[in-house]
Amino acid sequence: MPTAKYRSLLRTPGAAAFFLPASFGRVGVAMTSLGIVWLVHSHTGTFAAAGLVSGGFAVAEALGAPQLARLVDRFGQTRVLPPALLAHALAVAVLVSMVDADASEALLTLGGALVGASVPQLGAMSAARWAALLRTGRAAELPTAFALESLSNAVAYLVGPTLVSALAATGRPEAGTVLAASLSVIGGLLLAAQRGSAPSSAVDGPAHAGDDRSLLRGEIFLLMGLNLAIGVFFGAMQVSVTAFVVEHGAPGAAAPILAVSQCSGLLAGWLYGLRRWRATPPVQLLVASTVLMLGTLLLLTVGSPFELALVVALTGATIPPLLVLFPVLTESTVHQAVLTQAFSWLGSAGAAGSAAAAAVSGWAIDSLGARGGFAVTATAAAAMALQGFAGLRLLRTPQVQSLPRRRRGVLGKVCPPAVRGCRDGRRAQVGGEESEEARFKEW
Repeated sequence: MPTAKYRSLLRTPGAAAFFLPASFGRVGVAMTSLGIVWLVHSHTGTFAAAGLVSGGFAVAEALGAPQLARLVDRFGQTRVLPPALLAHALAVAVLVSMVDADASEALLTLGGALVGASVPQLGAMSAARWAALLRTGRAAELPTAFALESLSNAVAYLVGPTLVSALAATGRPEAGTVLAASLSVIGGLLLAAQRGSAPSSAVDGPAHAGDDRSLLRGEIFLLMGLNLAIGVFFGAMQVSVTAFVVEHGAPGAAAPILAVSQCSGLLAGWLYGLRRWRATPPVQLLVASTVLMLGTLLLLTVGSPFELALVVALTGATIPPLLVLFPVLTESTVHQAVLTQAFSWLGSAGAAGSAAAAAVSGWAIDSLGARGGFAVTATAAAAMALQGFAGLRLLRTPQVQSLPRRRRGVLGKVCPPAVRGCRDGRRAQVGGEESEEARFKEW
């Protein structure tokens, strides 16, 4: 059956119990930003104020997410998540109250920032649980697990904004914001209740002083650069597609065209996760980013909404492999004690790129028309291809310094023939765990 790999993953003891609540809560997270826009606009009557509050939310989330993830890595998901969810619920209540009280734009922006700073990073926590669950013995299934995460995220951002917009259209914008917070809190609490699948925290496991330094390396900066570029691509694409169809007198075509991109991405992500690829992740990264670059160059040549729909179907299908490869490469690069932080920093980089792209592509469209916006997407894709080429060397092998000190000595040594599980000196069991070198070779 085509879905056998996904079913096998979800049948892993404890997997469905954390994945489903995280997916449920992620719908609420996907609703939050747009819900704030509708909420503020309904009371102020201006999108300028709504954009300001939403911008405060986005900046606070980008800066606060890695700090929350750092607490999670240090003290554990089950300890940090419940109080973080309480803080998020209180922040949403404060924002709704201030909107009802007709507070000033400055106070509303502060309220939006409080909501953004407390958004639960359920995606990063779920991905960290997959890594902990499959790291020993089943590392080759991690790409499929991360593909499942990517599909969950895509569905959340397809369903969430649609749901909150439908509620706003009925004249109840507060309901969208409250529902978003409710879904996030309920999903997060159910996730926190699954203690058995939670990764070990620094206070529970052996101390690894200086593990944070594994985030300050070229590999992570490269991955952050890739996420920044893909954020620019996303931000510029939405604005540019809208501008193109308006130029061609078919403004109603924007939603179907963007839906085509979403659907092609969902299908491609599903198929990508079903296959075990022979090429290494860095090679796949280079190929996917190059195809994306070629697709964005085609955007500069389209002459009708129909042609645009065909091209965005191609670019949309190229995105899911990239969104899977980023966490795969991150998991093989950083120490497991800071994995949630690493995932959060990548997400923050993508959010920053998307926010910057909205302003840059708007200026380019005003100056050069819709093709100016597509030029921004092509530039972002070219930057990704260049970084993918650099990644062939930089992301080639796992780094010894990212391993726990008690296991660093394993790499490079040939185990004695008598050691059970050792084959040609390439694989050994150390302290009941598979060596990091052997785990990497499973790719």
